[in-house]
Amino acid sequence: MSKERVCLIGSGNWGSAVGKIVSENILKHPDIFERQVRQWVFEEDFKGEKLTDVINREHENPKYLPGIKFADNLTAVPDLVDACEDATVLVFVLPHQFVRGVCDKLSGKIPSNAKAISLIKGLEIKPEGVTLFSEEIARLLGINVAALSGANIADEVAQEKFCETTIGCRSQADGELFFKLFNTDYFHVNVIRDYVGVELCGALKNVVAVGAGLSDGLGYGSNTKAAIIRLGLMEMRKFGQTFFGGVEDTTFFESCGVADLITTCSGGRNRKVAEAFVLTGKPIDELERELLNGQKLQGTLTAQEVHQFLAPRNMTSEFPLFETVYRIIYKGAPIDSIVKDI
Repeated sequence: MSKERVCLIGSGNWGSAVGKIVSENILKHPDIFERQVRQWVFEEDFKGEKLTDVINREHENPKYLPGIKFADNLTAVPDLVDACEDATVLVFVLPHQFVRGVCDKLSGKIPSNAKAISLIKGLEIKPEGVTLFSEEIARLLGINVAALSGANIADEVAQEKFCETTIGCRSQADGELFFKLFNTDYFHVNVIRDYVGVELCGALKNVVAVGAGLSDGLGYGSNTKAAIIRLGLMEMRKFGQTFFGGVEDTTFFESCGVADLITTCSGGRNRKVAEAFVLTGKPIDELERELLNGQKLQGTLTAQEVHQFLAPRNMTSEFPLFETVYRIIYKGAPIDSIVKDI
């Protein structure tokens, strides 16, 4: 049986943490995976050198995950098509706004027997409907796509602090393969069939985390944040079961659900930037440059997309937390409406 060739698509903070896990796990399963794993890295300058050159020499991404070493079987490749050549396992771990462009470049260049897994925290939300990125990738590339999401702050995962994650996968065989690719003694994987619920949780929790950050910026305490988390979980569940009938209640109690929601509302980047939005008065795009090395915040984008989906259906009032986050960030609503209007 031929071995699986793995390619990581994306190399930011989370992509680099995943690169560490995947490169190490591939070495543990030489009977399943080819030794080399490629990672597509958007070429940038780092202290006068190409970032890919630095990664390949130091086995580390000093821009997005400094101080964390990859196994030496990970190779950074600046050309997307070259990185994915002959790959049979694609790991998508990049901001959701870049998915379509990446898939357009890869269309017709991926083996028909390939499979993919999406670690993307977002949804393709348009006025006419909601599309999961796993389904969008599957449609554009013609391959099966699973989803991974959980209470996984990248820096903590990279430092090998114990956590759990959830993989949603329709295929049992693919689920077993992804388990071997990702599971470690500090990164515990649970595989379920409800890939829709896994992906919805991963996207919508970021909107709730923005709300939690706004509350923190105003100086409210733990009681307020607990209320925002509870209300947010209820709106996540309602959104999933209203627009995706097959979402299972039990999924919200997986790592991808309530656990990820608590973590993201306590220590994630969406909370951090939203708090800074209150304290500094600076716009979100400026804070992205200052606090995230220019990486894009997912929660604010998703809040806007959720609003654009709900508004034509006259359903914004049924999701007061989601709508309030949108109005504060994009419409200049008073920040204290995060507690007054939910």
